[in-house]
Amino acid sequence: MIVKTLDQILNTRDHVTGDAFDSRRLLLAKDGLGYSLHDTICKKGSHQRLHYKNHIEANYCIAGEGEVENVATGQVYPVSPGTIYVLDRNDAHIVRATKSDLRFVCIFTPALSGHETHDEDGSYSAPAGNDPQ
Repeated sequence: MIVKTLDQILNTRDHVTGDAFDSRRLLLAKDGLGYSLHDTICKKGSHQRLHYKNHIEANYCIAGEGEVENVATGQVYPVSPGTIYVLDRNDAHIVRATKSDLRFVCIFTPALSGHETHDEDGSYSAPAGNDPQ
């Protein structure tokens, strides 16, 4: 059984921050589950263009208001508590925290190591030993 608290993650290597986000990485590849689980805050006023070419990501909003745009179609979806969006086709997308911080529970498969950084196109590199999805 794995039991962790958010307080155990804060201000450790598994708490990754940037200008637009604050990602608390609760479960990672090292936990051996095949997926990773993150508690992520997108900061108010930020927008992030992302394109996870090597991962499938699901995002469940638990706080805040904003929107997500599908880059390929231009369709914009409102995001608020209770909204889930899944990048099931490795969709390029833009997340905007328009009215407040957005807080998500995020799942990545394959699992992230926790120390990836976004490439120029907003993606993470393929995990070692895994085929891109």
